[in-house]
Amino acid sequence: MTTLAASPPGFTAAAAPENPAVARTRLLAIDALRGLVMLFMLVDHVRETFFLHLQVSDPVDANTTDPGLFFTRLLSTFCAPTFVALTGLSAWLYGQSHTKKDVSEFLLKRGLFLIFLELTVICLAWPTQSFEFPPARFWLQVIWAIGISMVALSALIYLPRPLQFALGLAIVCLHNLLDGIVLAPGDTGYAIWSVLHQRAVVDLGLGLTAKTTYPILPWIGVILLGYACGPWFAKGSDPAVRMKRLVTLGLSMMIGFVVIRYLNFYGDKPWFVAETQLRTVMSFLALTKYPPSLLFLMPTVGVGVLLLALFEKFQDSPALPHLAFLGGAPMFFYILHLYVLKGIYHVALLLYGPVKGTVFGVDNLSTVWIWVGLLVVPLYLPTRWFAGVKQRRKDIWWLKYL
Repeated sequence: MTTLAASPPGFTAAAAPENPAVARTRLLAIDALRGLVMLFMLVDHVRETFFLHLQVSDPVDANTTDPGLFFTRLLSTFCAPTFVALTGLSAWLYGQSHTKKDVSEFLLKRGLFLIFLELTVICLAWPTQSFEFPPARFWLQVIWAIGISMVALSALIYLPRPLQFALGLAIVCLHNLLDGIVLAPGDTGYAIWSVLHQRAVVDLGLGLTAKTTYPILPWIGVILLGYACGPWFAKGSDPAVRMKRLVTLGLSMMIGFVVIRYLNFYGDKPWFVAETQLRTVMSFLALTKYPPSLLFLMPTVGVGVLLLALFEKFQDSPALPHLAFLGGAPMFFYILHLYVLKGIYHVALLLYGPVKGTVFGVDNLSTVWIWVGLLVVPLYLPTRWFAGVKQRRKDIWWLKYL
């Protein structure tokens, strides 16, 4: 199989010639991991489409949330951390065949393009959002966060690698010390702080508002650490050494998470002993995503790192190429699935009306999983086609932005 673009989203992994088997192992695993989290994302967005009437809090309330809904939501927590970390890694891989100036310029342009997409094409794609533009409220979500992080990384790649590690770790590990800083509308710096670290609504004037769903400071730390780990994936590097490093890193993050979470002193809202063991476990796993806490990032990135090692070890698995096709055109898949879900939602609303208050919804979580199963193949086929076009038509320069 031709190696797909190692990109969330938009980087091309092609570089100077190297051993084809080594390149295939290294890059197929990255695309396959991205493809897997695309499927996790699909589950979560189908849930949001048909369970609008049962929205979950952040972190999810372990006392009241149905366990099936809790663990369905938990599955999606791996998506954003994996994407952002792989964005940094892919930027380093892109630099193997380009100058640092080229990488910086591409990060800047690509980041600004993603911000533009979030504020236009994507903000109109959510089920309850009308097609009026501009919308009354802009939702600054994951594509926005990746875009801003790429813009920041366009400057941070010039730092020495030890300083990149130090700064990335400092942001990820220490940003929860800032949780106590809560500004109100009208306070100096409220808008900037809302973008950086406080999930809030910002008044844009002219009757428009923006919800900073994804405050971006921790994500800058994640993308920087992903970039700093890039040399592990350098051309000619030993796969056995890389996999050992990945397993050690992943297990260290998982063990560190369990220890810090158990001690209940830092990194997120405290967990508690509930009436049942299941809800106690749910409390232990109920972590803050907006912005992502230290304890949210440790297990989610840790699992992603372990899966990356696993996929590289078993690169001959027949499932990996199919996952890699999804990971080879992530932006195409992202936009496609949102508008497909929007269309399904509005057809259901037209046929059945707002059966759950002001929205359409279903009664059983199993319906969500049935819809996921029904949508996988119809979404996979055009995504596979587009990934192939990106690989064949290197002469079409704008394809790398999609």
